[in-house]
Amino acid sequence: MSEFENEIRKNITKINSEEDLDSLIRSIKNTRVVMLGEGSHGTEEYYSLRRIISQRLIKDHGFSFIAVEGDWPDAYRLNKYILNGEGENAQTILRRNHRWPTWMWANTEIVKLAEWMKEEGAGFYGLDMYSLFESIDEVLNYLRKNSPELVAEFEKRYACFDTYEQNEIAYARSLVKLPAGCEMEVLKNLQKILEIRLKDLEKSADDLFNAQQNAQIIANAETYYRSMFASNEEGWNLRDGHMMETLDRLLERAGEGSKAIVWAHNSHIGDYRATDMVESGFINLGGLARLSYGEENVALIGFGSYQGEVLAGRVWDGPEQIMPLPPAKSGSYEYHFHNIAVKEKVNQFYLILKDQQLVTPRLGHRAVGVVYNPQFESRGNYVPTVLSKRYDAFIFIDQTHALKSLHSLFVRGEVPDTWPLGF
Repeated sequence: MSEFENEIRKNITKINSEEDLDSLIRSIKNTRVVMLGEGSHGTEEYYSLRRIISQRLIKDHGFSFIAVEGDWPDAYRLNKYILNGEGENAQTILRRNHRWPTWMWANTEIVKLAEWMKEEGAGFYGLDMYSLFESIDEVLNYLRKNSPELVAEFEKRYACFDTYEQNEIAYARSLVKLPAGCEMEVLKNLQKILEIRLKDLEKSADDLFNAQQNAQIIANAETYYRSMFASNEEGWNLRDGHMMETLDRLLERAGEGSKAIVWAHNSHIGDYRATDMVESGFINLGGLARLSYGEENVALIGFGSYQGEVLAGRVWDGPEQIMPLPPAKSGSYEYHFHNIAVKEKVNQFYLILKDQQLVTPRLGHRAVGVVYNPQFESRGNYVPTVLSKRYDAFIFIDQTHALKSLHSLFVRGEVPDTWPLGF
């Protein structure tokens, strides 16, 4: 083994049971925000471990809610089921998620998490900003129930989008010829809805907050789709900036002393300043949170794996597929951690990096997205990373399994209920 591998090996904690997570939980329990990453959007072990860690943090350490890299309207439907019992069950609600990639949140692990959260009363929210047209529907539905005198005014402005038939990409393309787009209309509606105050105690503050958040999403999404044909970093930065703003609003609404858990890809939660992202002008949620709340108040937990299988699509909007995850590239973090796993005869372990004086080199760190082609993996799926600066802890799974999508399972008529760590 290399000197680097021997040094890492001294500091790992093997995961053979849930109790083995105790030292990790102790290291993060007192932070205000815990961000749990993932090396792909389609690996079962990432979701199951994040679920177990989140349950421990909520039940034993007072964390208030989970915020995910997902659309606000879809997540809010699940939130209303969790907090208010609205809807038949979590599986039925999640199967209504039709924005690709559906498996990111419509999967068996989220069903288990949501049904458990229903007993604990912790919230579940989406941080993302893709839901332009869904959020328009949500705002108008709120006004019809609570401020019908404003419906015609809002509908007139949002009608600017009607010709695009709920196709965000068509709207983005139209801005090449008509750069004004619908910018003024969405900003006027946002300003108007932010001025709304509860008229009487019978009206729900939660419903107003939801409507105002959707109006903010519409404005930010319009700006995001406007940026699509500008630069890659502008769109990325707008999106992560929106996620940070949403997290701020959720913490403020939850009150002083509230604590949050975030689920998102490593590329969003691992500090951008420890990667080549910073050299290209990109920011991300994890780095922004450290800057905003203070590093001592944020715990960033990365995830990675060596080999196995993953759920993904070969093209955007394509069918979900269980694909092979080939052995990690030689010299990458995942390659070195695999060598340690083999030597230690363990499939899962973690490494606490914060306050450990452990200096890690700049190496490639695997990142698999929702669009994936295994045969091309070594060309662009590795992010140059200083692990000890990017994360406060790192969880490694040597051999993985594909996430179980509700849409696929529903067709097959099976929803397995297996122990998430496989023991």
